[in-house]
Amino acid sequence: MSYIMKTLKKLLKLIFNRIFYIVFALLIQLGWLFFVVWRLAAYSKYISFGITAISIASVLWILNKKINPSYKLGWTMLILVFPVFGLLLYILFGKSRIAQKIQEHYAEIQEESLPYMEQDPEVQRLITEEDLSAAVQSAYIRNYSGFPVHGNTTARYFQVGDDMFPALVAELEQASHYIYIEYFIINDGVMWRTILDILERKAAEGVDVRLIYDGFGCVTTLPNKYDRYLRKKGIQCKIFNPFRPILNIVQNNRDHRKICVIDGKTGFTGGINLADEYINQKERFGHWKDTAVMLKGEAVWNMTVMFLHMWSVVNGSRESVNYTEYMPHRYHPESFSHNGFVQPFSDTPLDGEVVGENVYLNIINRARKYVYICTPYLIIDNEMMTALCLAAKSGVDIRIMTPAVPDKKMVFLLTQSYYEQLLEAGVRIYEYQPGFLHAKSFVCDDEIAVVGTINLDYRSLYLHFEDGVWFYKNDVVNDILQDFQETLNYCDPISIDFCKNRNIVIRGIQSIMRVFAPLL
Repeated sequence: MSYIMKTLKKLLKLIFNRIFYIVFALLIQLGWLFFVVWRLAAYSKYISFGITAISIASVLWILNKKINPSYKLGWTMLILVFPVFGLLLYILFGKSRIAQKIQEHYAEIQEESLPYMEQDPEVQRLITEEDLSAAVQSAYIRNYSGFPVHGNTTARYFQVGDDMFPALVAELEQASHYIYIEYFIINDGVMWRTILDILERKAAEGVDVRLIYDGFGCVTTLPNKYDRYLRKKGIQCKIFNPFRPILNIVQNNRDHRKICVIDGKTGFTGGINLADEYINQKERFGHWKDTAVMLKGEAVWNMTVMFLHMWSVVNGSRESVNYTEYMPHRYHPESFSHNGFVQPFSDTPLDGEVVGENVYLNIINRARKYVYICTPYLIIDNEMMTALCLAAKSGVDIRIMTPAVPDKKMVFLLTQSYYEQLLEAGVRIYEYQPGFLHAKSFVCDDEIAVVGTINLDYRSLYLHFEDGVWFYKNDVVNDILQDFQETLNYCDPISIDFCKNRNIVIRGIQSIMRVFAPLL
């Protein structure tokens, strides 16, 4: 009887959950479209021939597009195997770009900020003298994301969200001019209530408090129209791409960034969202291992501009931004401390340039001794697979750490499907046993590191707005290396036998999923 009651409670919880109605509405729309097209095709041989012709034309058009070959393969297979259904899905979700008006607005905002994002020639000279290879990597980030490299910046690395949270609270308490927050997920709990209390208090004191959260990321974690609730508390709040139960390509792109900027001189980013599981106040998938960095200094300017770009877009404002009002030295006239080179950057799905992946590829291709990687998902394209395997075959120590406890079981199976080829090339793979590893970090040759929001999967690399921080000869590089080495004590190494001895059914499922991985 108790089992039946528990099952009934779960069923009722599901039925009365907002996401249930959203998914139900989407399925009804998709089913209706499929039925209409299928019936039309069955009604007339001419319509059937027309759909077939359109499907073939679509495949030819996809094959000639300048997009990743994995995308081409996935959509081609889907359309050829299921012409009606595949064609409908491609029309609805095939374009990896956001609404045209948002794309144009974002480009205008970026263009307007260019005079305020010029590279300091002295910093460029210093990094070039230090290491030409590092300078080349930095130049790519500057040229294709628009964000320059900075000196005069210190950083603090956090091994887990439990350590980051008190530091974030302390910095928020000291805010006197502005607090800008942009996160993919916000969920009610100890973490968010603590932060919200500070934001409400600071807004009442006259501090400029602004918040952006993603419509899809918060669809199950925040009530509908939560932005109105926050605005009543004096917090300026906007939703990026509000999620609506309507089939369209716009829902394919999300704001996956995690940014907090305080008075232009302090900035936080990393994998940690504003929810209790990220600071282990709530257990979902065992111990939650995540990472973050706090910057203090001139490099925070890049993060401030990132936020202002997004704020202008989601706010729909066409007014020019007075960027001088937000610069780091406006509220910190004294000099900042120098510690190596720091370059926060962002990646967008709007420009056709996969900055996040190319930053990672640059690190792998230029590594001399080692590259250690943390990622919750390992769903990679041919370029990344080739780079990792070639580096390992050339004698570079490539190690990848993934979670042993998944948050999404099918994605976990897909992640494991890439192990065999990597292991055969000499890449070493470890699974974090205590729980879910959500960290996204690269560390290379004791000199270069990246911490941010960019996963090794197609969504992060091609469809989402992301951010990261590239470090060269900053103290946190050693901190990231030490954290990776210490975390290995809690990991199990994956052997080639694990891959080859798996159940044939699981291997079959993985093979099919690999074909459609770019579409998931």
